[in-house]
Amino acid sequence: MEHRIVVDANKSSFSPNLKELVAYRDLFFILAYRDLRVRYAQTFLGLAWAFLQPVVTLIIFTLVFGRFVKVDTGGVPYPAFALCGMAGWTYFAFVMSQSGNSIIGAQEMIKKIYFPRLIIPLSKALVGLVDFAVASLLLIFLIFYYDISVSSQIIFLPCFIILCILAALGIGIWLSALTIRYRDFQHVTPFLVQLGLYVTPIAYPGEIVMRSLPEWAQVAFYLNPMAGIVEGFRWAILGVGSIHALTYVSFFVVVVLFLSGLWYFRSVEKVMADIV
Repeated sequence: MEHRIVVDANKSSFSPNLKELVAYRDLFFILAYRDLRVRYAQTFLGLAWAFLQPVVTLIIFTLVFGRFVKVDTGGVPYPAFALCGMAGWTYFAFVMSQSGNSIIGAQEMIKKIYFPRLIIPLSKALVGLVDFAVASLLLIFLIFYYDISVSSQIIFLPCFIILCILAALGIGIWLSALTIRYRDFQHVTPFLVQLGLYVTPIAYPGEIVMRSLPEWAQVAFYLNPMAGIVEGFRWAILGVGSIHALTYVSFFVVVVLFLSGLWYFRSVEKVMADIV
């Protein structure tokens, strides 16, 4: 039986074609494997870079916030407290930045052949799992080193991991589609990563924000999708912090960003090969 691919320009752009994405799953894995090899090809330290970056960041956070500022971590050793937040943030920052510039980077392939363009930013989510796995291994080491009792709420950790993936892809898909029309967004992404590192409660607990800011500013703070997710990581793993009403604001923003990102990407995908 002959198989044919039908490209329907009149198809609704409100949702991705899941059947088509599954049909191109081999391309998805090939793109992810290519990115993984390119990332560590011809490097002196190779995969050690994935360990070195979170370790250096953790040392800086520990010196500044753990020794000098001495933030309240609820009795948890500061390195474990900070790394618990960094695990999710490291994944989010990588996937957001890589998927945001992914369409521009693959413009030659887009011009030559047809395939569901959404595969390109989605493949970055798989590559980012390497950084997440490294940060998780470091966190497990610190949990054993400091003899920390893992919270019984850890059964909810997969929920927060899924939310982290959706948050990274939601913003990344938005940026990848916007960058096609407005190339200035290539310069916006590094700024968002840098800004997000400080406005997300990674090095400090979210309770500081609750005590220090007025109510309207607290809501604005939790409009950052990673604010509630980082708090969720600590609550699930270390048992510190809490899931309160404002963290659900972050979760709601994640869903909105992801669904609206898919919709906007599909609307741009029709003309992507013409304007890229």
